[in-house]
Amino acid sequence: MDFPVTQAVRYLREHKVEFVPYLYDYVEKGGAKESARQLGIDVHAVIKTLVFETNERKPLVVLMHGDWEVSTKSLARHLDVKTIEPATPDKASKLTGYLVGGTSPFGMKTKMPVYAERTIFDLDRIWINGGKRGFLVEIKPDVLRLLEAAEVEVGIEK
Repeated sequence: MDFPVTQAVRYLREHKVEFVPYLYDYVEKGGAKESARQLGIDVHAVIKTLVFETNERKPLVVLMHGDWEVSTKSLARHLDVKTIEPATPDKASKLTGYLVGGTSPFGMKTKMPVYAERTIFDLDRIWINGGKRGFLVEIKPDVLRLLEAAEVEVGIEK
């Protein structure tokens, strides 16, 4: 199977991470639910890579289950900042080097703190963006430790 060699793929290869690539038809605003439906996998195991900014305009990344949302209030409390809000698509693309909808936590242009919902590490396998719209990679959740991801409990079940 031919799959794109993105910055994320280069990063995973460089760190000798085993991964299984999956391509699907990208649907605008389809998100984790759409990729899970097309690939026949549990949306809970599809991990979203979300870029946020604090009130001081400091960027950060949150990894969250595909069927959960981030409580920005809980995250702000956890980080001891006033507010946290999603970065604009333009800002997120500039920071990560990826298009929104194709953001991978691996091989980002800018080094940012990464926070991962604690329960992600309870899963056997996860599917996370491979750095391009319509492209996920299946990995073990422990791989997220390469990102020095701090565990948080800020998820809200939808």
